[in-house]
Amino acid sequence: MTEFLREILDTISRNKSRSLLTGFGIFWGIFMLVSLIGGTHGLKELLNSNFSNFATNSAMVWAKPTTKVYKGFQKGRTWQMTMDDIKRVKNNITELDVVTPVLFGGNKLSVFGEHSFSANVNGVTHDYQKVCTPEMRYGRHINAMDIIQDRKVCVIGKQVYDNLFPDGGDPLGKSIRIDSTYYRVVGVDVNPGNFSIGGRTDESILVPISVMQRVYNYGNEVHLIALTAKEGIKIGLLTDHIRQMIARHHLISPEDEQAISVFNTEVLFGILDSLFKGVTFLSWLVGIGTLLAGAIGVSNIMMVTVKERTVEIGIRRAIGATPRMILTQIISESIVLTAVAGMIGVLFAVSVLQMIELANTTDGVVAARFQVDFWTAIIATLLLCLLGAMAGMAPALRAMAIKPVDAMRDE
Repeated sequence: MTEFLREILDTISRNKSRSLLTGFGIFWGIFMLVSLIGGTHGLKELLNSNFSNFATNSAMVWAKPTTKVYKGFQKGRTWQMTMDDIKRVKNNITELDVVTPVLFGGNKLSVFGEHSFSANVNGVTHDYQKVCTPEMRYGRHINAMDIIQDRKVCVIGKQVYDNLFPDGGDPLGKSIRIDSTYYRVVGVDVNPGNFSIGGRTDESILVPISVMQRVYNYGNEVHLIALTAKEGIKIGLLTDHIRQMIARHHLISPEDEQAISVFNTEVLFGILDSLFKGVTFLSWLVGIGTLLAGAIGVSNIMMVTVKERTVEIGIRRAIGATPRMILTQIISESIVLTAVAGMIGVLFAVSVLQMIELANTTDGVVAARFQVDFWTAIIATLLLCLLGAMAGMAPALRAMAIKPVDAMRDE
């Protein structure tokens, strides 16, 4: 076996220029395949991380000016949802799991000592964390007692924490000022998700909705209703019912979809999933196409090599080499050349993906994994061996057809 491998390596080394040219085609093909698959996986994780804190089977409902004439009211009428809508939807649509109101306080200046930061301030209930899941570094989220007792407490995002408490440490129990009102910090949410209600999670401050109603004199109004469906029920099947129920009590046309806007996150996640399935398929298609082009190059080079080694092959046949031995050697040379170039391509691609991954690492936390999984690497390796065997088949069959007498005549 060692002698057989040495012969193969000697043959490849005697044809260095051709071997390098052929190897580059395979190297580039496998590099493209692994890089595209790993890059697609990383981009998918990076994009999904922006929505990592958001419930996939949820919907958001908010009010906009009407666009249809209805029961004597002209279009363009402004209206506002109320806390009564929360009760109606929750009591009448039993398929819903969470129905929670949100108030937007807008961009407010928050201050602690000499440090300040302009943050989005939102009023929420304790159910809000079931829609937008927090990742608490310190403390807790808004709870039911905060709402009942009108506690002036708040949960701050990571960016707010970094700016108000640049020296780090536990901020729990410390008071920050928002406008002219002081709030005690009870939690720090460091969730990296960039998709949130009323602004980025890391740049937001959450306070009890009851406190916001009183401090900013919002009364009974609600700016947005966040909902999630029970397990096994698609939120998309309930949106029309939700819209009609709210429309009925505000004298809005049930067909006026613009007046009662519903954003279905289930549709968003479905689009993203379909998009990346298509991108993954395209990555495999481009990568395999490039590999096939490299394999054709291997076959052509091996064909030329066999033609130049006609005499050598004829002599080997004359001294007892069987057609099977010639076939095995030519195919083995093709597989070895393909495998070596392919493995170098895999290692180079993995190194490039690792550098991209490091570039997307913040505070030791990797935002996305730009790497291929174990089974993808195994499939790529098997594909390389198969292409190597296929590329060497035609030259090997030609070599088998060489007769010792014809080889001597050529000499």
